[in-house]
Amino acid sequence: MALAILIIGWIVAKVIVGTFKKSLKKTKLPELVVEFLGRFLSALFYVVIFLLAIRALGVHTGSVVLGLSAVIGLVLGFGMQDTLTNIAAGIWLAAFRPFDMGEVVTIAGYTGKVEGIGIMATGLLTADNVVITLPNKLVWGSPIVNYTRMPIRRVNVDVGVAYEADLDKAIKIAMNLMQDHPLVLVDPAPNVAITGLADSSINLQLRPWAKTGDYWTVKGELTKAIYEAYKRECIEIPFPQLDVHLRSD
Repeated sequence: MALAILIIGWIVAKVIVGTFKKSLKKTKLPELVVEFLGRFLSALFYVVIFLLAIRALGVHTGSVVLGLSAVIGLVLGFGMQDTLTNIAAGIWLAAFRPFDMGEVVTIAGYTGKVEGIGIMATGLLTADNVVITLPNKLVWGSPIVNYTRMPIRRVNVDVGVAYEADLDKAIKIAMNLMQDHPLVLVDPAPNVAITGLADSSINLQLRPWAKTGDYWTVKGELTKAIYEAYKRECIEIPFPQLDVHLRSD
């Protein structure tokens, strides 16, 4: 009977939670909030199913609840504060939504796509398919950099030209490359900035704007294109060199 309660209860809980999440999605709530509420409801169901299974074994649930209360009291004494903090932080994250499901963020030095937010922790999936689980209190207490929340982004492509190069020509070539690229937006308009005078080069930065989904495509293609264009037009891209002089005594 206890085993039947566990199996049937688990199935019923899955069906009810699934229906609950589907109904919430129809209300246009953020997916992150729906996922959080679904996991919270699942946890409550599992506790009830566990107590029913224990009762089916002939154990009085009152004594079980009393035992659980003692355990909870012990946990409270040794670390429930962190648990409650994580739960509260999860509620604040779901309410204020500094990020949503599928967005790419950097939190506490970790970068990845948001896979979900649970009662206790938030999950990130990195570009090399590694799952990172962060406690909610760490997420809420850290600066959150959201790369994909805005519909467009500025792409920065850095390149250096030699001091002997024709600077105006180098800037014009860079502008033409950005203006001719099909994924570069017309508004905001692209521009080229002189970012510094280094030891061996004048540093330029190409600053086109693109849709967020096209960011890495534009960055990669413009980096390759500016190198090929400067090579074709004989504009030197210098690199650090070291002259070593040997002398014999």
